[in-house]
Parts: sequence; structure tokens; C-alpha cells
Amino acid sequence: MGKYDKILQKIVLGRSDANILFSELRQLLVRLEFQERIRGDHFIFSNKGIVEILNIQPQGAMAKAYQVKQVRQIIVRYRLGLDDE
Repeated sequence: MGKYDKILQKIVLGRSDANILFSELRQLLVRLEFQERIRGDHFIFSNKGIVEILNIQPQGAMAKAYQVKQVRQIIVRYRLGLDDE
């Protein structure tokens, strides 16, 4: 299991939303084929097949817990990266 598979699993399980590094969350979204746009400290992610737009900001080096929850909801709803399991 690779690094980003572990991060994906950690996010989907939802046990440690406050302990996800922002850089890892950002890289995971890029690997899930989201397009990234940056405005100041706002990182805006969109995907052609997904209606929702994700807007995340770092809190120090960590991702904000409520934004990790939003990412989890999108991953589960659209089964992003989960088809292999």
C-alpha cells in the first residue's frame, strides 16, 4: 500500500481529521485528478465529473478538520480512488 493509499484510507475512515497534513491532502486531490487553482491561501479544486468545488486552506501545516470532512464526503459520494478495494 502506497503513501497516498494510506492517506486516502485515513481520510475515509475519519478517525483523525485534525491530523492530516495540508500538503498530503492537496497532493491526494491532485492524484484524484482534481484541477487546482490558487487564490492567496485558498486552494480551489474542481473536477469535470463532480458538481461540488472544494475550497481548502492550510492551518499552519495541517488541513482544517471540517475541510477534511468535506473531502471525505466527496470521495465517498463519487467513490474516488475506492474502486480498487
